Amino acid sequence: MVIASRTPATREVAGEPALELSPAALRGRFAGDFEPQRWIYWVDAFGSAALGWTAFILSGSLSGAASALALAVATFALYRAVLFIHEVAHLRAGAVPGFEIAWNLLIGIPLGAPSVMYVGSHADHHKRSRYGTSEDPEYEAIAQWSPVRIVASTLTMVLLPAALAVRWGVLGPLSRLIPPMRRFVVQSLSTLVINPAYKRQAARGRAARRWLACEVGGAVYFWAAVFAVASGRLSPAWVGRWYVVGCGILVVNHLRTLAAHRYEACGDGLDVVGQLADSVNLGRSPLTALVAPVGLRYHGLHHLLPAVPYHRLGRIHRQLLAELPPDSPYRATQRATVVGALGDLLGRARRHGHAFASVPVETVLAAASPCGDASLPAQIRSRAPLPDPHHSAPLDPR
Repeated sequence: MVIASRTPATREVAGEPALELSPAALRGRFAGDFEPQRWIYWVDAFGSAALGWTAFILSGSLSGAASALALAVATFALYRAVLFIHEVAHLRAGAVPGFEIAWNLLIGIPLGAPSVMYVGSHADHHKRSRYGTSEDPEYEAIAQWSPVRIVASTLTMVLLPAALAVRWGVLGPLSRLIPPMRRFVVQSLSTLVINPAYKRQAARGRAARRWLACEVGGAVYFWAAVFAVASGRLSPAWVGRWYVVGCGILVVNHLRTLAAHRYEACGDGLDVVGQLADSVNLGRSPLTALVAPVGLRYHGLHHLLPAVPYHRLGRIHRQLLAELPPDSPYRATQRATVVGALGDLLGRARRHGHAFASVPVETVLAAASPCGDASLPAQIRSRAPLPDPHHSAPLDPR
């Protein structure tokens, strides 16, 4: 399978013109879909937040199954709301005035994920020179991990709400006073990552002011909660409920992230069409709507057209499926469900494990890399030489 040429906008298939996967051609074709509808952002994000926080508050006055149901509603509603951090990272300045500030105050900072954890770093995940490399914060060769390690990475999410609270409430203010700590906090504790080797650079100018505002906000929220609990104004049970919701959000998001890519890239970067081949579009189902909201089920399409607002992706996706030929690589990105995509990842991880168990190590290091996987789309396999054997082993889990 070969990704189509990036020059013409169409090609002939059975006498009819067929749309090519040329980003330039697609941008021209769907030029009217790049403008965000501001009201959709406000209604969707803060309607979801209102539902989430209302359910969260109600959970405290209910008991048993009713309280658990309210917490489940709060988790998925606030999960949808917090995932607008992805849209904030892609919105051009001024596209939806005031949205980032309001989102931080009502959603991001209270949940321990202010916008700076994505804005300024997420772009590295889309760059041709960085995708799939050590400079990509959101990518590792997970398909080479063992299934046990993949499952373990999900379980570690239950520790993150506490870590995020300490980062923004304690380490953030302290690091402003201790320069060596500041370097570590910025580089390693300020970004939503899969790849622990990623090092964040200190922000400058307007971005530095965004960081300061988020860190001040995070510290204020944290210490206000501490004093409220210490003075008896807030029951520790509310902190426990917040922790449960935070864990739920992080676990579901991690599962969605594992289903978003094949995680087979060779590590030297890919252009947007290569990124498409390594990404996953999910089918329609109630579970997918809950687990991959805000356009994130169209992750392959998003890598092809990253500037398209989330509320336009569905229409473009359906139009592409209606027009692209049967052998289009775009169709190879399709997975029916989140569960199916996760099963596919675990299956490929098991196959990699069998290869390591049954083949001499020298052969494995040379040939069992993602570039040598015959199941990988040709666009990816053809883009880079095999990695250096000395760097082929999976990173040490952290």
